[in-house]
Amino acid sequence: MIKEYEVSLDNISKVVEYLKQTIENKNVVMLLQGDLASGKTTLVQSLLASYGIENEVTSPTFCIQNVYEKNFYHYDVYNKTLEEFISLGLLEEFEKEGVHFVEWGDDTLEELLKSYGFEIIKITIDKLNNKRRYTIHA
Repeated sequence: MIKEYEVSLDNISKVVEYLKQTIENKNVVMLLQGDLASGKTTLVQSLLASYGIENEVTSPTFCIQNVYEKNFYHYDVYNKTLEEFISLGLLEEFEKEGVHFVEWGDDTLEELLKSYGFEIIKITIDKLNNKRRYTIHA
């Protein structure tokens, strides 16, 4: 199923509410795709805030993975090859219960994860002047 939203960052709650319903009681990997500064981390921040998580949510660009309470995991695989991804042990991380956000997760990673039986939600974020288009494949 594909769902699309065009909203300003002030109205991102519409996207967040849809995602909360979609991931409720599931173990899922969310692949976040979009240009630099498109709002991938902002979406993760907003979603975690809706669950009452008040930690500072930042992109794990240099540490590759951030772990948050309530079984939320956040990865940044920018410029990582599939081989690097596997050699870093990240594939095994997805076996942990919870929601795994992967910034820069590409189609190759999506196919690999699907072949291992992981449930995938792919979100593409496009910048549109002062709005964003969120295309959600769930």
